Amino acid sequence: MARQRRPFFAFQAIDPAAKPCRVDAGDDRRALNCSMSRKHFRLDQPRAKPAPATRPTPRLAAAKPFFVQGLEALKAGDRRGGAELLARELRDGDSSAQVIGVVFQLASHISEIELAIEASRRLAASGSIDDLAAYWSTLSSYGRDGEAADHIKQQPSAVRDHPMVLYRLAAIATEHGRFEQAEDLFRRAIGKAPGFSAAWLSLAMIKTFGAGDPDIAEIERLARLAREPDARANFFYALGKVREDSHDIDEAFRLYSEAGAIRRQLNPADAEQFERDADAAIAGYTAASLRQLAPSGFEGQRSLFVTGLPRSGTTLTERILCGHSAVVDGGEVNLFGASILSTLGIRLENALAYQQRAITQDPWGEIGRDYVRLLNMRFRTPGLVVDKSLGQSLLIGLLLHCLPEARIAWLRRSPEDVAISCLRTPFAGGLRWTASLADIADHMRIDDRLFAHWRALFGDRILEVPYEELVRDPGSWAERLQSHFGLKREAAIHKATQRGRSIKTASVGQVLRPITTDRIGRASSFSRHLQPFRERYFG
Repeated sequence: MARQRRPFFAFQAIDPAAKPCRVDAGDDRRALNCSMSRKHFRLDQPRAKPAPATRPTPRLAAAKPFFVQGLEALKAGDRRGGAELLARELRDGDSSAQVIGVVFQLASHISEIELAIEASRRLAASGSIDDLAAYWSTLSSYGRDGEAADHIKQQPSAVRDHPMVLYRLAAIATEHGRFEQAEDLFRRAIGKAPGFSAAWLSLAMIKTFGAGDPDIAEIERLARLAREPDARANFFYALGKVREDSHDIDEAFRLYSEAGAIRRQLNPADAEQFERDADAAIAGYTAASLRQLAPSGFEGQRSLFVTGLPRSGTTLTERILCGHSAVVDGGEVNLFGASILSTLGIRLENALAYQQRAITQDPWGEIGRDYVRLLNMRFRTPGLVVDKSLGQSLLIGLLLHCLPEARIAWLRRSPEDVAISCLRTPFAGGLRWTASLADIADHMRIDDRLFAHWRALFGDRILEVPYEELVRDPGSWAERLQSHFGLKREAAIHKATQRGRSIKTASVGQVLRPITTDRIGRASSFSRHLQPFRERYFG
């Protein structure tokens, strides 16, 4: 008889284009095999066994593991219940590395920061370099660079001198603007692992290449030898930077495009899905439909929201706002999307269904409070923070409904400057649509529609900030930003030093320098290559 396929539960979050994750649970020992995406999980339940020929001795059914119950709770829209069950798995459940690994992935997905860190810490107890590096990366991603560096210092010299560890320390130094230290650490990592493509790419991003630089010939040699697609893409991005520094724009464009083509083949964008979601948001969230949602009882604000396309000036705006004494920190925290997992989707019909099944009298205020709870885990210092998470243009309707006092600064920049800057940037977060000018044009065109819709719907709660005006007159815009966010006026916040802050974006080098206008019209040198983008974006 043919083998029966095991039934499965499907749990999908807010990204319908994400690849599925399968968690296979074996019959007896529940052996787990997990290859997880941040956005989409699928749980395979143990397959049913054929009925035995004789009646077995009665026995109690085995209770489901807590992480399985937690996943089922998340699938049903009970985000808090799911988090509590994951915490119980860590406290009272299976301590095997396989189960702890699943807890880590689920906790990371729903942004339960403390649970994710604790699960990662337990995995790191194995002492393996991979598990230790994952733990330090987890700490760093949640703004705990100091804890990661301190833990690294406690390791034996054989661990501290491992190329992956040197690379992690170099990344931390880069994010804090300590570029000389970062270069030294990247070179030490490369010295121990000459083909370490990520280290070569990171080094290329923080230095300027000149004629006769010996690094150039080495990168070219390694690019010829590289076989893995990711490594080849890294070397091509690095060589693109080499050629751009040398003013060989045609060759730089070719290399950036080739690097993007490799990444696009590995992980293609889905503009059609983004457009369907945008159409649903624009049609679904109107002044009339928002009145169908119960008012949110959430009061106050903890976040100053800054959004816009990558490379549009969001990190610069974060820097200006962090110059105010009431603003303690900021970053791409990506926590509001996690806080609305209970809605099981972002469309209006999802919102109405969540509201109907909610057992609380203040369902939208609960989401607001959950967001702030997650924010407090991420930023453990009292005060306002800048939330400049990318990719929130589909969430604005629910965000501003859940947080009635929230306001947004939305950065806008020359489309061509954004396009070429995105193409040449190897985003660590895997922004799939930045790998080709065609994908960039499609994404930007759809994002423009969302901006126009939300601006018309929410009026002065959204402040449009043109990048070009911001860098030409940062003082005036600093005052406008303070007024927009209800901050007490302070002079010259745009001149405040940012040393000591961690900047976890590709803009770190620019943000730590004085504000200039030298990046206005950056695309002009690539103008001859941008005609396909113009035709696709402008129509």
